[in-house]
Order: sequence, then structure tokens, then C-alpha cells
Amino acid sequence: MSALDAALREGVIAIAHDAGAAIMRVYADGFDVERKADDSPVTTADLAAHTLIVQGLSRLTPELPVLSEESAQLPWEARRPWCEYWLVDPLDGTREFIKRNGEFSVNIALIRDGVAVFGVVQAPVTGTAWHAVRGEGARRRVGECDEVVRTRRAPAAPLRVAASRSHRDARTEALLARMGEIELVAQGSSLKFCRIAEGSLDVYPRLGPTSEWDTAAGQCVLEAAGGVLLAADSGEPFRYNQRPRLLNGDFVALGDAALPWRDWVVGP
Repeated sequence: MSALDAALREGVIAIAHDAGAAIMRVYADGFDVERKADDSPVTTADLAAHTLIVQGLSRLTPELPVLSEESAQLPWEARRPWCEYWLVDPLDGTREFIKRNGEFSVNIALIRDGVAVFGVVQAPVTGTAWHAVRGEGARRRVGECDEVVRTRRAPAAPLRVAASRSHRDARTEALLARMGEIELVAQGSSLKFCRIAEGSLDVYPRLGPTSEWDTAAGQCVLEAAGGVLLAADSGEPFRYNQRPRLLNGDFVALGDAALPWRDWVVGP
């Protein structure tokens, strides 16, 4: 598949919406919480969305493999040759889902030669979807209407900073203190990337592990809207399926790439 035609884009957006609807059915009916081998939570909503997305993508693009959080046992030897594949988090923010605060999402990204070239982040509670093709801008869809979204040029102060509801530690608190005057905005899941993409937030620092499916779709949306997601150690954008481990390192997501993020990450 050499291009992203409109039919493919719409097909994937529809799959994300269907997965969101499946998640909301579980959300309404009640659910049990189990623990995976790494002690992270999983619910019947994660599994239902996973099945729906994998089946839907396999129908749309049978030639492309799918790597989902719920099928991440695939060995490096099997996925190392992949030049193009789907990277999926069926329910990003399972902890937020369990807390019933509404801040969870469906993430679907197309990876080509290590780069997220198409991404969809769908918010099941509101039905809003953010979608983007690399180099073609980012859009927010509410109902049947698309609106182009852009990051904003960050003000001198205060910066609006996304703070994870479930992942805050002493290192992050120290980083936030180095940023000076800020306004903290609690937000869960990949919705943080989307809020930066549409200009309602400025920065999302993350010190600590995430997985590749947590960031790929949001990174695509953010970059297409004019922002950046940079590895804290190198300053380079994240690339995917480049190593055996599927864990990301520390990163910072910015609406305005000119912000002095290195000062915040490493301190004065």
C-alpha cells in the first residue's frame, strides 16, 4: 500500500468509532478487572476493542500485520522485518476507564519505515476523533464535521501543562518545578497529545516508561498539527519497531518546538 486514500482513512476512523462504542457498552454494563503479567490492568473492554480493531484492519488491509497491546507477545524476530504495519492500543488509559473519569481513548496508527504516518485517536465518551496524515495536517471530527486543528505558539507564562492522572513521581514534580509559572491540567491517555494539537495545552512531559502503542497515534496527530514529540535523551522524534523492547524512554511533547524543554528535563 503506497498511499493513504480517503476510503482507507474513513475505514480506520469508522473502526475506531466502533471500538469506542464497544468500550462504552462495557462501561455501562459493568466489568471485572484482571491483571496481566506486568501487573497492568485489563478489562473485557480492552479485549472487545482489540478483537474488533484487529478484525477490521485485517479486512481493510489484509497484507499488513497488526501489533496491538493485547497481542504484544509477538517476538522481535517476527516483527523485525516489518516495513509497514498497524500499531494499536485498543483502550489507552485503562486505569482511567476503571476510575470512570472518561479520559481514555482508542489509538490506531499506521507505521511506515519506523514513522507514524497516519493516526487516529478516538474518545469513546464524547465520540470525538482526532485524525491526521503525516504532512497533510490534523483534524478533529465531531459528528460528521471535520475541523483543522493547529498547535499554538506558547505564551511567555503561564504554560498549560498536561499532567497525567495516574503517572506522577518525584522526577516529574521536579521537572514541573523547573518550568516556572505553569497551569497544570490533569488529563489521561493519548488525549493529552490531542489537546496540545488543538492548542488548548502547551506541554506534556513524561518521565517514565510508556509503550509504543501509547504514543504512535498521538504523535502523528501532534506532529501534523505543528507540534513535536521528542525523546528526552536525544531530542529526536520517536521511531517505532526499531528494537526488541516495545518500551519508550522519557519524552516531552510540545506544541511549540521553540520552548526550552532541555532546561526542564535536565535542570539548571
